[in-house]
Amino acid sequence: MENTIERYESYAQAERQLIPSDSGHQASSSQEPKKLAARIEVLQRNIRNYAGEDLETMSLRELQQLEPQIDTALKRIRSRKNQLINESISELQKKVKLYCI
Repeated sequence: MENTIERYESYAQAERQLIPSDSGHQASSSQEPKKLAARIEVLQRNIRNYAGEDLETMSLRELQQLEPQIDTALKRIRSRKNQLINESISELQKKVKLYCI
């Protein structure tokens, strides 16, 4: 979880660098599209990284932070898959008992 927070903070910092702070009294609504565009860019980059794409642009530290996130996701996927397989087996066993009686 700590790695996720650190990664988010690094991307948030990158966003702040992309969008200079508004020191005037300009309406915040004019900055909103730029902020959303930057946020979309960060999220799209994260998705590509989670899919194993664009890894050559990542630093060693970023890769080390990405690895446990992917490991956790894989564990969740396997757990859900096993749960569905077990439910399917149980249903099939019930059908076998029903038809064998």
